Amino acid sequence: MLKTPVIDFHTHIFPPDVCAHRERYLERDATLRDLYASAKARMTGADELLQAMDEDKVDVSVAMGIGWTDQGLARECNDYIIETARKHAKRIVGFAGVNPAWGDAAAVEAERCAAAGLRGIGELHPDTQGFDITNQADMALLMEAARHHKLLVTLHSSEPVGHAYAGKGKTTPERVMRFVANFPDITSILAHWGGGLPFYNLMPEVRTTLANVYFDTAASPFLYDTRVFDTAAILVGAGRVLVGSDYPLLRHGRLRAQVETSKLTPAEREALLGGNAAALLGLRR
Repeated sequence: MLKTPVIDFHTHIFPPDVCAHRERYLERDATLRDLYASAKARMTGADELLQAMDEDKVDVSVAMGIGWTDQGLARECNDYIIETARKHAKRIVGFAGVNPAWGDAAAVEAERCAAAGLRGIGELHPDTQGFDITNQADMALLMEAARHHKLLVTLHSSEPVGHAYAGKGKTTPERVMRFVANFPDITSILAHWGGGLPFYNLMPEVRTTLANVYFDTAASPFLYDTRVFDTAAILVGAGRVLVGSDYPLLRHGRLRAQVETSKLTPAEREALLGGNAAALLGLRR
């Protein structure tokens, strides 16, 4: 039995009306259109997430935005996450969906969400949100809000090679590195294995820059074979990896099965499945 809670660090939920009538919202938001234009792309709410958590024996999930471009829709979805996190405080941790391209409004929304109890910002999605992740001035206001409220920051990232898929963009390791270097005191979570950034950790200058960075495993089975868990533990350390499913794209059980069949030690498996996330979020069973 795990001594720490099992935590899915990367999930998405949507208000019921957005789930039921997505076609009404696609023209409003570029990220929604990029990721969910196809009816085959599942969208679910909090009830479905909680049911999936029960079935997969997940104690806590981090529910976050998708990188909204429309401010009104972002606020509506943030409110839904706030409401869900309050109603299910022991099971759902919320992150705020904001866009640095909004300028002052992004920082204001992040501060509003922090005051309402959300614990992070994300998932930032530079390609569809239309901001330059490497531009320190463009990111400064939002990162100052994150710093002030001790918010974690989750950043969507993509591999510079490999197959095409919905959501793959140009936020590749080189650009992610520049963002991290610009804001080294921000605790950053690089989604989707940081676009492969852990593999560059053998370079001393990269290892130094990534000192305050974590990697989540969202959509991992669609990107890498199962050896990625063992390899990443060697390259960046098991203490820097957070198991996240990207639900409803994938179920947590699929990721957990890969971890449990890896060559990691029992302690390392426990760290990936919840120990690392519990420490970041200040949670205990």
